[in-house]
Amino acid sequence: MTVQTSNFQPGSVAIIGGGLTGLSLAFRLQQKGIPFLLFEKDDRLGGVINTIRKAGFQYEEGPNTGVLSTTETVELFEDIGCPTEIANPAAANRWILKKGEWVALPAGFWAGVTTPLFSFKDKLRLLGEPFRKKGRNPKETLAELVVRRMGKSFLDYAVDPFISGIYAGDPNQLITKYALPKLYQLEQGYGSFIKGAIKKSKLPKTALEKKANKAVFSAKGGLGSLIESITSKLDQEALYTGSEVRHISKTSNGFSLKIKQGDRYKFFEAERVVTSSGGSYLKNLFDFIQPQLFTDIVNLRYAKVIQIAVGFNHWKGTKLNAFGGLIPEKENRDILGVLFPASIFPGRAPEGGALMSVFMGGIKKPDLYDKTDEELKAIALKALRELFHDETLSPDLFELFRYQQAIPQYDSSSEARLAAISAIEENHPGVFLAGNIRDGIGMADRIKQAYHLAEILSK
Repeated sequence: MTVQTSNFQPGSVAIIGGGLTGLSLAFRLQQKGIPFLLFEKDDRLGGVINTIRKAGFQYEEGPNTGVLSTTETVELFEDIGCPTEIANPAAANRWILKKGEWVALPAGFWAGVTTPLFSFKDKLRLLGEPFRKKGRNPKETLAELVVRRMGKSFLDYAVDPFISGIYAGDPNQLITKYALPKLYQLEQGYGSFIKGAIKKSKLPKTALEKKANKAVFSAKGGLGSLIESITSKLDQEALYTGSEVRHISKTSNGFSLKIKQGDRYKFFEAERVVTSSGGSYLKNLFDFIQPQLFTDIVNLRYAKVIQIAVGFNHWKGTKLNAFGGLIPEKENRDILGVLFPASIFPGRAPEGGALMSVFMGGIKKPDLYDKTDEELKAIALKALRELFHDETLSPDLFELFRYQQAIPQYDSSSEARLAAISAIEENHPGVFLAGNIRDGIGMADRIKQAYHLAEILSK
C-alpha cells in the first residue's frame, strides 16, 4: 500500500541515517530553525553507538571512547546538557607489546631516551627530525612518511599499533594526507612534526578551543547517553525509525523520497537531501544520478572488525593502570589490541573487577571474521592468558560483536572518491553526501562534519 504523507516545507532537509552524523546535523538544524525529517532504517537511533549494561558491567557496542579534538564536539555536549566523562589520568599510559611484554609508550623526553621500543639509531635520528626537508608526494603512505622522518622502529612499535587501534588498518596502505590530515599538515605547514607541534601549542586559543583539549571522553552513563540526550532534544515528529529510504527522485520543489516502513511505502518531500550512508547503499538510491558515478565511492574499502567485551568480577592479575594495550604486527598475535574501559572510566565493572574490550580482524587479518563465535572467543581467551601470563583467567562476561563494515580505509582510492563526491554535489544542487566516506572516522569528526554542513544548509 502506498500513502502520500507529507507536505513540502520550503528549506526543509531530509537526513538519511540516524547515527551520530545524522543526529548531530538534525540538532544543529533545529537550533537554526531549519525544518528537517530524519529517516533511520533500524528501529533505534544511534547507529553503531550503543551502551549495554549486564551483570554489573557497562560496555559499548561500537566506539568505546571519543576524543575532544574539535570545538563542535564541546559545543554539542554543552548544548544538549550531556555530562562528559573524561578519562582517568591514571589510565594515561598506552601499552605496546614487545617480545611478549607490555611496554609503556614514552610520554616524555627521558622516557623516550630510555624506552626499549625504539632503536638507538632511530632515537638519534629523531633529533634531526626538525631539520629534514618536507615531503613532496601528496600520495605518500603513512609508513613511508614515518620511516622517512623518524625511522623504521618508530613505524613498527608506535605508528603500526596506533593505526591498528584507530583504523584497524595498515600504514603501508593508508595515505597520510587523507588518513591523518593533521599530521600531514604539520609537515607541510611547518616543515616538521616537532616544530609544528611546538608552534601550534603557542598559538592563542579561544575559551572554546581550550576546552577542545584532545582529552579522551565518554558520556556519563556511556556513549548511549549521548545519543539519548541528542534525541530527547529533537522534534520527535521529525524522527522516523524503521524507515528505509528506497528511492529518491527530483521534483519541481526539490526531492521526493520513497520510504519503506514495514510492508508499506510512504512518500516524503524535502528541498534538500543529506545522506550519511556508505557508497554501496547510495549507488541505486538516486534515479537522476547515473550509478557509475558512484563507482569510486563504492570502491571504499572497510576493515572487518570483531569486538569482544570480556569482564571479570574479581581481577587479581596485572594492574591495569593504562588506557589499553596495542599489538604491533611484528609481534605476530591474533588480536589487534585490548582496551581497559573500567580503568578509563568509573562504573564499568563491579568493584574489584575488570572490563576489557578485545579487538580482532582488521585489514591485516580479515579471515578471522569468518570464524565462528566460539572459535573467536577461544582465540581471544588464549591471547589474554598469554598477554597477562595467567592460564587461569576465566571471564564472567564474554560478549562478541561483529562489524563487517567497521572502519573505512583512507587509502589510495581516497582522491578519486572525494573527487566523485564533489562532482555529484556540484552537478546536483541540494544533494549532500556525508558520513565517514569523507572528513575522518572519529566521533569528533562526525560532529564537526555535521555542524559544518548545518552552516552550509543555513545559507
